[in-house]
Amino acid sequence: MTADLIQADLSTRLVGELRGNGYCILHELASATVHALASDLDPVFAETPFCEGDFYGRRTKRFGSLLRRSRHMADLVLDPVILPAVETILGPGCERIQLNLAQAIEIHPGEVRQFPHRDQDMWRGADGTQEYLVNILWPLTSFTKENGATQIFPESHGVTGMAKEYPGPPVFAECEPGAAICFLGSTAHGAGANRSKDVRRGVLVSYSLGWLKPYENLWLAYPPAIARHFPPELAALAGYAQHRPNLGNYEGQCPSILLRDDPSGPIGAVDALRPDQAEAVAAFASAERNQR
Repeated sequence: MTADLIQADLSTRLVGELRGNGYCILHELASATVHALASDLDPVFAETPFCEGDFYGRRTKRFGSLLRRSRHMADLVLDPVILPAVETILGPGCERIQLNLAQAIEIHPGEVRQFPHRDQDMWRGADGTQEYLVNILWPLTSFTKENGATQIFPESHGVTGMAKEYPGPPVFAECEPGAAICFLGSTAHGAGANRSKDVRRGVLVSYSLGWLKPYENLWLAYPPAIARHFPPELAALAGYAQHRPNLGNYEGQCPSILLRDDPSGPIGAVDALRPDQAEAVAAFASAERNQR
C-alpha cells in the first residue's frame, strides 16, 4: 500500500472514530517532527510565566503564535492525515476551515484537574447539530495518568452526548510523543491533575469553521511580514483568505494581497460570492440594467 493510501485510510478511520466516539488517538503519527518542535520550544517554556485563573491553571504555562516560533509547527498544522479528516467533519458547515489556535501547554507538578468542558462553548449557537471545531493535541512528553494526561469523556459529543446529564466516566489519553490525540469541539474533556515529579508538555492545534471568530487573533499572531513566508495553504488557514460571501476581507479584497506587497494606494473592492449567490446577483443586476 502506498503512503497516500495509508494516509487516506487513517483519515477515514479518524473521521469514523470522531463521529462515533467523539475522540481518537493515532499513535506514532509524527515522532520526528514533534521531537524537533519540542527542542525549539524549550527556551519559550522556560521564559513563560504561569497562567492566572482557575481554568487556565495556576501551575500551568501556555503560549501561542507557534507558527512563528518553530518551522516544524507547519508540518503538524498541515498534517496529511489530520487535515482531510478535519475538512470532512467541518466541511458541511462552512466553505473553508481556519486555524482556531496553535498553543503550547506545560502542566507542572501540583496542578489540579481542569474543569471538564467543551471547547465549542466559546460560541453560542445550536449545540451539537454542527461541529464547530476539531482539536488535535500533540504530546511533547509522555502523557500518563500520573502527570496529567487529558481526560476525555467518550460519546459526550453531538446532540445526544450533550443532552446527557452526566457525561460518564472519562478515559485518560495516555500516549507518547508523536501521537495525535484528536477530539471534537463538542466532546467533554479536561487536563488531568499532575501528581508526578515531571512536567507534562503538549501542543494543541485546533481548526474551526471558517466563519467563526477564532480563539487566537490570527492577524496579530501572524502579521503579513510573518505570514508572507508561509506556504499558501498555511497562510489561508492562518486568516489570509476570505470566507465567501465577503467575510474577512481587506478593503473589499482577499487579505492574501497583503502577502505580496503593501498596496501603494486605494484598491477597488471585488465580489467574493459563492457560485449560487453570484448567479442570483448577476441575474438580478442584468434585469435591473435591462429595465433602465
